[in-house]
Amino acid sequence: MRAIIYTEHGGPDVLRTVARDRPEPGPGEVRVRVAVSGVNPTDVQARAGIGHPMQFPEITPHHDGAGVIDAVGADVDPARAGERVWLFMAAAGRAGGTGAEYCVVPADRAVPLPAGVAFEAGAALGVPALTAHRTLTVAEDGPRRLTPGALDGRVVLAAGGAGAVGHAVIQLARWAGATVIATVSGPQKARLATAAGAHHTVLYREGDPAAAIRAAAPDGVDIVAEVALGANLALDLAVLRTGGTIATYANEGGHPVDLDVRRHLVLNTRLQFLVLYTAGPQVRAAAVEDVAAAVAGGALPVGEAHGLPLLRFPFARAADAHRAVGRGAAGKVLLDIDAPV
Repeated sequence: MRAIIYTEHGGPDVLRTVARDRPEPGPGEVRVRVAVSGVNPTDVQARAGIGHPMQFPEITPHHDGAGVIDAVGADVDPARAGERVWLFMAAAGRAGGTGAEYCVVPADRAVPLPAGVAFEAGAALGVPALTAHRTLTVAEDGPRRLTPGALDGRVVLAAGGAGAVGHAVIQLARWAGATVIATVSGPQKARLATAAGAHHTVLYREGDPAAAIRAAAPDGVDIVAEVALGANLALDLAVLRTGGTIATYANEGGHPVDLDVRRHLVLNTRLQFLVLYTAGPQVRAAAVEDVAAAVAGGALPVGEAHGLPLLRFPFARAADAHRAVGRGAAGKVLLDIDAPV
């Protein structure tokens, strides 16, 4: 099979295409013929060595993807062979991710993909959708599971609503019944957030964004799904209701986080940091079930018409795909691994 690998940390040019033996699934594992691989910022950071040591002499990158199970190991239902699936955390603690024609993963990381859902939509789930689920289920007085109606009466602020996680936050929150406000940098991204389902969009670089958010949510925001805590914390506190939650999954821009302790005390703020890989198996399993239900319900479509443009690259241009993610390209970066199966 063809595989994309790197053997040392560095820029996109460390990625190489090589021929490797097709891997065999072990007990509790499945092998997937990958159709589309999703490229996320965490994949780019791992390749660059930002917070990710080289755990193996050779690594095939990418956590997310979609394809068809073509072989199963012991202790896996043989009937799963031939099943269309989406993959998550394929490279977590493993040398082989979805950047190859075949990928072996634990069976529970290969989730059934409904027949009417395209592989590119499946490859766009994984890290963004499961992270979004986590941001929406950590509030002290909020639900731990998402279903239609679970967030009725709640107001969710999706910071960076045109990003992949922000897009998923909007879609899942809307599916669960929340009123959704998205902050964005400009009119084009406002159109994307609206297409994703945001009820209100606010340009954070113009006017008084706090006043605009308060106009849409006079009683304050219940949950902030935050992508740039250092840059946005002052705005978050200006619009958060007493007892509200700021769930932060990144600190884009790298701005220092300056905590006004007294203000947080008065607001009884819940400040939740989160990352998918250390959230725990029970939390991830619940997120997978809920995201799968949302997909089956048609709640997580992709494409420009749905607020998430798809930027597709052929197998041979993996380095360009990584460069696009590194530049902060608007939309979801996908690598076409194989023709649809």
